[in-house]
Amino acid sequence: MSTVRTITAENFRETVEAGGIVILDFWAPWCGPCRGFAPTFERAAGANPEVVSGKINTDDEQELAAAFDISSIPTLMIFRDKVLLFRQEGALPPAALDDVVAQAKALDMEKVRAEISAHEEAEKAAKAPRA
Repeated sequence: MSTVRTITAENFRETVEAGGIVILDFWAPWCGPCRGFAPTFERAAGANPEVVSGKINTDDEQELAAAFDISSIPTLMIFRDKVLLFRQEGALPPAALDDVVAQAKALDMEKVRAEISAHEEAEKAAKAPRA
């Protein structure tokens, strides 16, 4: 039984906003590298049942692909607690996918949020008019 969900424009937001780790594979049925990566993605999904794994068919979900500026497939994205942590164009070998998932699991999200906040504040300060 597949543990991979089909992600569409209708269920994307609720999937990512539910929290936890979400791995998304942007793909198309005509794409050879996408078909080659599919077993690796399926295996990782089966090995990590606590992670939400989803596939987005870019032919069917063109607006969603455009919203994420997908220009090459497969493209893999990993979200954790609504934060985009990783984006990679091209298929990953199994060991690399396992490593990225392990890194996402190991992150201290409070630290990540603090770093994002500090970066946003620095950008705001840089854009502020000077007296």
